[in-house]
Amino acid sequence: MTMRPAPPPQWLTDAVLYQIYPQSFADSNGDGIGDLAGITQRLDYLKWLGVTALWLNPCFTSPFFDAGYDVADYQQVAPRYGGNDDLVALIDAAHRRGMRVLLDLVAGHTSDQHPWFTASAAGTDGEYADRYIWTPSREIQPDGFHSSPGERDGSYLRNFFVSQPALNFGYARENPAEPWRQPPKAPGPRANREALRQVMAYWLDRGADGFRVDMASSLVKDDTDGTWTGELWREMRDWLDRRYPDAALVSEWGEPAAAVPAGFHLDFFLHFKGRAYRSLVDNAAGVQVPEWEAGPCYFDEQGNGSATEFLDAWDKVAPAIDGIGHVCLQTSNHDFPRLACGSRSGPQLDPAMVFMLTWPSVPSIYYGDEIGMRYVPDLPVKEGSTLGETYNRAGSRTPMQWDDGPNAGFSAGDPEDLYLPVDPDAQRPTVAAQLAERGSLLHLTRRLIALRRTNPAFGPRGQVEVLAGRDGGYPLVYLRSHEGQRFLVAVNPRSEAAFAALPVHGVAEPVLHRGAVLREGGVELEGFGYGVWPMND
Repeated sequence: MTMRPAPPPQWLTDAVLYQIYPQSFADSNGDGIGDLAGITQRLDYLKWLGVTALWLNPCFTSPFFDAGYDVADYQQVAPRYGGNDDLVALIDAAHRRGMRVLLDLVAGHTSDQHPWFTASAAGTDGEYADRYIWTPSREIQPDGFHSSPGERDGSYLRNFFVSQPALNFGYARENPAEPWRQPPKAPGPRANREALRQVMAYWLDRGADGFRVDMASSLVKDDTDGTWTGELWREMRDWLDRRYPDAALVSEWGEPAAAVPAGFHLDFFLHFKGRAYRSLVDNAAGVQVPEWEAGPCYFDEQGNGSATEFLDAWDKVAPAIDGIGHVCLQTSNHDFPRLACGSRSGPQLDPAMVFMLTWPSVPSIYYGDEIGMRYVPDLPVKEGSTLGETYNRAGSRTPMQWDDGPNAGFSAGDPEDLYLPVDPDAQRPTVAAQLAERGSLLHLTRRLIALRRTNPAFGPRGQVEVLAGRDGGYPLVYLRSHEGQRFLVAVNPRSEAAFAALPVHGVAEPVLHRGAVLREGGVELEGFGYGVWPMND
């Protein structure tokens, strides 16, 4: 009988995450690439904003064919970011400010330059021979397999790019036509499980607070129902609970109802599964995007979207993870268009941020989304930034816009040396400008985080009751409550005004609002309006 996982660490339940793409956040030495020392120098800004935990994209040794998601040494910081001492210093500095640090764990594959792979490609003998998935001959190359670059006569399975050979965690099912399929408990897969524990222990012993696991559902191959992948992660979670009970395990799985019972404390909601979340807040208006993002977005000025799909999916997930884990909603991330994208910008972003920070999830803010940095189209491909044939992820990875100085305050280096060019728009938002403007998205985000951190009703422990918008209409109105606290929240993401008929008795003065009025019989919101009201009864 499978034991019910323990609840997440309290700090994660109360967390506001902030995702940092290290090469684009802050450059401390003027070489044009962001680094760990640069992040450390900006921690006071993140503390002021109210962030409680940082998630760093991979910062380890890599040939950077996939921006660091092709790791060549899990226990060594890439020189362009500094050294191991710089990462430890960053973690220590964050801890002194009451913030945690999550590292990105690329668990399913390595770089083809990792010593494990070069040893595995050298022959069929030795401890690394079965650490990757190999056919018995170069002439056998099923879809996804590529010829050995070493002396070994075989073909290896890739996970994403050719330079990312899949680590062998076994197959869920045998297939006589594919004799290279090993069971998940074979020696090679078991050795890889132990290697993951060693990597996690190395950084947890140096102060890291947990990991976001890349492609967490992909480890055991042909595991259609996730049984063996879940068993793998439950084993990892049991080990963590014994050795590092305060550490967090966050998955890029996209199905919390599967990931959380499998041992993860937190999972991104519908990250790659269907359109429910993507069509809610992060469809790229006017930008070519992967086909799974096609369709009208609820948080879009035309008002052609619907929240129904998201809400129906939420209703199925919430009871499956209640008490044992949480959902994470992201403003955006390094793989998808930013919140500000295409025609979506300016006041349209405010109701989206209100929703993100008042919904019963653990929020994750992608660097720069708090000031409305936009997805920048038409950039050159950088370190494998193309996704499919049409979408270039580089547009979501441009340098952080700190001020109006050279390179937007990101770097003192020459513009031509920057990792990616700064957004060329003369009206680009900056931290400095929005600090000076009380009505800015930055100040709204800070107020929302403070509201969330001082009122448990807004956190994942609080209850949510949708009062309007479930049928796909506008506005979206919901009640948040926890242990006697109650708040009414209303957001109108479209440009036209919207009205919701509902009882409004016992509602106090709003703690946050723009263009929102409670009147007899309901709530009325101007275009892009929002409101948050305490309730007295």
